[in-house]
Amino acid sequence: MQRLFLSAVSLAIAMGLAPVTNAADFSVKLLPPWDGKTVPAGQHCPLQGGKGKTPPMQVSGLPKGTSWILVEFNDKSYPPLSSNGGHGKIGFPVSGKSATLPAVPGMTNRLPLGIRVVARARSSGEYASKGYLPPCSGGRGNRYSADVKAMSKDDKVLGKKTVSLGRY
Repeated sequence: MQRLFLSAVSLAIAMGLAPVTNAADFSVKLLPPWDGKTVPAGQHCPLQGGKGKTPPMQVSGLPKGTSWILVEFNDKSYPPLSSNGGHGKIGFPVSGKSATLPAVPGMTNRLPLGIRVVARARSSGEYASKGYLPPCSGGRGNRYSADVKAMSKDDKVLGKKTVSLGRY
């Protein structure tokens, strides 16, 4: 019986059906000044006097085959921008098992280091942005989050974590 089980496992590995890494190992940590509880001073939108950038993040335990990270920013308190990157989607090239995602400017599609706007924020009017829209609720306590996805070169999701960015 054990021999039959081992043969089935060997066959699954050979066919590429067995998982190569444990997606549970994939983790995301916000870096200072972000703490996940409160949006840091100045990291909100220009309409309210801020010069917000994306939060810097440390990602580790990247699944094998990860070539880029997709970060989808959301305002969980405002339904039109609460999911699927309502505040924008930014792509970061990565290699290896871990990476540091730098803070990049909001309100623009001109980003450094091969980082790119995958989809601009869905906001409109005076809130329209060419890329990431920093928190812009006017300090009403809205909850912001980011869905961080490890992506393969052919755009398959290999792992996903949601991280709280805090309230503003």
